[in-house]
Amino acid sequence: MIKKYSVLISLSISVILMVIASLVYPGGSVFDQNSIGFDWSKNFISNLFETKAINGSENPSWIWATIGMAFYSIGHGIFFINMSKKISTRFWANVLKFIGVTNIILIFLIATSFHDLGVISIILTLFGLFTITVFIFKSKLHLLKLLCIMCLLTYYSFFFFYGFGYMGLTVIMQKVYIVSSMLLILGLEYYTKYEDFIQIKAIEQKI
Repeated sequence: MIKKYSVLISLSISVILMVIASLVYPGGSVFDQNSIGFDWSKNFISNLFETKAINGSENPSWIWATIGMAFYSIGHGIFFINMSKKISTRFWANVLKFIGVTNIILIFLIATSFHDLGVISIILTLFGLFTITVFIFKSKLHLLKLLCIMCLLTYYSFFFFYGFGYMGLTVIMQKVYIVSSMLLILGLEYYTKYEDFIQIKAIEQKI
């Protein structure tokens, strides 16, 4: 039972711990150093990982957020490993498995002093979801096709706003792409199976 719902359990615990972390965050954001508490529309998630808040106070949220990120990385890693077992093309299955194993480490690094290295996990996650999207579009899972496109668009929007310096929108889109990717991951984890993709391999072999 735990193994079957490991992705759901990991992500759920992560969300709970992140919410707790946001509630105990003293204050300060990139827009207002003297603001009180954590504002989801003005604070980056990374603000929760620092031992000192932006306003200079000791930050008790870092321990909750760090543990939350650990569960988040485990959930993501297990998801990609599980998806690799459903993909009938060996090469892409191995790619997804690599992303899963690597992301367990890299995603957690976002919560540490190696934050910049951990950001690579966002690129790997995006590539992994794009790869899965290609297979989903070759399947008959029409609702998941829509969810895949919506999720990828939130990622691209985040990078667009960040690249052009729209920090207000960047902060918001960070939360949007995290939520959309979690919903997509849960949908892919529990509403896809090997049989959904086995026909793809058969068609490719005929071609």
